[in-house]
Amino acid sequence: MLAGIYLHIPFCQVRCAYCDFNTYAGLEGLIPAYTQALCTEIDQVGRGAQEVGLGRVEVNTLFLGGGTPSLLPVGQVKAILDAVRMAFDVREDAEISLEANPGTVEIGQLVALRTLGVNRLSFGVQSAQENELQLLDRLHTFAQAAEAVAWARQAGFDNLNLDLIYGIMGQTLPAWQDSLRRALELNPEHLSLYALAVEDGTPMQARVLAGTLASPDPDLAADMYEWARDELRLVGYRHYEISNWARGGERDDGLTPQYACRHNLGTWRLQPYLGLGAGAHGSVPGWRYANARHPSDYMRRVRSSAPGRFPFSPAVAETWQVDAETERREALMLGLRLVEEGVEARGFRERFGVDLESSFGRTLADLGEQGLLEHRAGRLRLTPRGHLLGNRVFVHFV
Repeated sequence: MLAGIYLHIPFCQVRCAYCDFNTYAGLEGLIPAYTQALCTEIDQVGRGAQEVGLGRVEVNTLFLGGGTPSLLPVGQVKAILDAVRMAFDVREDAEISLEANPGTVEIGQLVALRTLGVNRLSFGVQSAQENELQLLDRLHTFAQAAEAVAWARQAGFDNLNLDLIYGIMGQTLPAWQDSLRRALELNPEHLSLYALAVEDGTPMQARVLAGTLASPDPDLAADMYEWARDELRLVGYRHYEISNWARGGERDDGLTPQYACRHNLGTWRLQPYLGLGAGAHGSVPGWRYANARHPSDYMRRVRSSAPGRFPFSPAVAETWQVDAETERREALMLGLRLVEEGVEARGFRERFGVDLESSFGRTLADLGEQGLLEHRAGRLRLTPRGHLLGNRVFVHFV
């Protein structure tokens, strides 16, 4: 079995106003115990695969996400990666990504991470405007982001992603253009651009509901997206997923650039991945699952329970059995996020034994008439208009 592994690190210095991820501020004292529990879960899942006859699961991508994984001392990261390599067969060319916030890294730490085998960093830059960073509750400045990128280059990293947010309340188109252009001056191999969403239960939503903060302007956000799409094409970035752009020549598939995130590509292609850590989700054929969310509950479950049957660990709090029709819908919904690749009609038929048309013909025809989908060269893709209105498409396959 070939799979990616997602490792969730739920700790943050401050929980950002817009964030609804499974993250916790002020619990950094739990990091050593949490790391130990995560290593235990890694071992349990690896042994579980062997007990059901799968042998050592082959791993082609590792992604340490959060939260703020860069808050972990280097020794804790080493313990986690050592545990993964003991429990699984990690390919020599595996993509090993780590999310980091500017202001939480320094040159010696980055050199050590590169030595450990981490070969891709994702920096949460978000904006180059001080007022926007303050609104988002980000602790860093853009100068610190630029410094972090410079240190990463000195440490030997040649695969960097920068996250940016557009559609922020009060953000103007010129301010967004300045943020993106200043990010481009840092020469990242990859860019992830996300429209700000006001999520339920966040401090930002509370301010919007109280009337002290305006809601984002969706029309202005659409203008920002379209400008960024055009600008990035002009400077040599390929738009390979709705919110993601990358540089580099084509991979063997001819449809994705060299620096496209391999871990996320596996998710969008509905390939298996194991979710480990508090609140992590996993996906294997026929099953989806989620671990206990709070770090204390997660650690208690790992310590007190016997190993579960692969892919489930004692930390798993929810499981869903997925039937064939649901997997087809997931494959279509996720695959349509890929701008050039889309969903190949032949590959879909070979994988699921049915045609796209026989499964979703009427729906696909309606979406095509609305100008949201197109069939071209044996592939089903979103149109440029569909990139802006993707949720209108995806809701049909949830």
